[in-house]
Amino acid sequence: MNINATIKTSIRALKANWGRSLLTILGIVIGVMAIVLVIALGQGAQKLILNQVQSIGANTIILRPGRQPTQPTDAAETLLSDSLKQRDVDALLKPVNVPDLQTADPAVLVPGVISYQNSVYRATVLGWTPNALGEVFNVYPDQGSFFSQDDVKTYAKVIVIGSKVKQELFGDSDALGQFVTVHGQKLQVVGILPSKGQVTAFNVDDIGLLPYSTAQKTLLGIDYFHEIFLRAKPDADVDQVAADITATLRETHNITDPSKDDFFVVTQKTIVATVSTVTQVLTIFLVAIASISLMVGGIGIMNIMLVSVTERTQEIGLRKAVGATNENILLQFMIEALILTFAGGVLGTSIAITISALVSTIAQTYFALDWPFTLPLGAIALGVGVSTAIGLIFGLYPARKAAAKDPIEALRFE
Repeated sequence: MNINATIKTSIRALKANWGRSLLTILGIVIGVMAIVLVIALGQGAQKLILNQVQSIGANTIILRPGRQPTQPTDAAETLLSDSLKQRDVDALLKPVNVPDLQTADPAVLVPGVISYQNSVYRATVLGWTPNALGEVFNVYPDQGSFFSQDDVKTYAKVIVIGSKVKQELFGDSDALGQFVTVHGQKLQVVGILPSKGQVTAFNVDDIGLLPYSTAQKTLLGIDYFHEIFLRAKPDADVDQVAADITATLRETHNITDPSKDDFFVVTQKTIVATVSTVTQVLTIFLVAIASISLMVGGIGIMNIMLVSVTERTQEIGLRKAVGATNENILLQFMIEALILTFAGGVLGTSIAITISALVSTIAQTYFALDWPFTLPLGAIALGVGVSTAIGLIFGLYPARKAAAKDPIEALRFE
């Protein structure tokens, strides 16, 4: 019997029990779908984050207080640290200390909500410098304006709000000139930002910006910063600028042992490296878990194939009686296993691609996230290839058992 005839015979046998065949490949479908989907979504998330990070510019450096976090629980320590103060900004802006530093914009995070009359909205409220959002993220108010440097000097009670904050608090009414309440203080709305969605760590639509001096002294009663955004000159060596920043702060803080640093410097390069490492490790971990489903699916295929061999014992005996060799029988059952697993791989891949496309569409349509749709060809090839290999591995034992049956005993089987 030639290979084409064997394939046709195998397909007819599978069609005769199509319900069982579909249930047999369910584990393979789920396993391949999970692997391809995890890799596709992982690549999409990585591209989304890296695009946002790169949008702030390679010459942007972020200075944060406290020790460099090594685990998620360390993030709280960073917010509570009081190591970054005005003296640090003044020291960094001296050309003799950091020659290629262009700007330094301290930031203060204000916890709480923004309220107006009976409306309350939980937003990200940030004390910052004038035009910092524009300089760092290229976002400017489309109504009103940013507050001024004079507002910073006089601790002015003014605020710039995002488009969603405006809509939630004021609806279609004019918000400019109105007073909102933040942390118990009345702040006048002087600017409204356009809808931009997520920009790196925060959503511009959900933000409220006020002078950092007002946030420090009037709202929180503190004298330190939660973050300082720094920009190197366009042609500067960012790594050298980061090194100069570190050296300056160690001198300002009287630190001689680097392990005692009470601050850490973050550059675009370090963020990209961290994001890439985290997504790769997470993807490998999730793929390993998803692979368990493939193994379970392979065992399921082997069990069903063994049942099929038992049910078709007389058929095997009859075929051998009319001239089929052990190799013919072995080949037929191997082809059946391969067809099942290959079909499961293709179906699982198709479902994964569909879900990935839906996630991208939903993220862009409903969450204003520019989530890219990725088609990981390597993952697709891996999923289909592994599923086919599982057919070879787990289909071999049932196929050999079928081929080894004695034709006379097989014909007597009931």
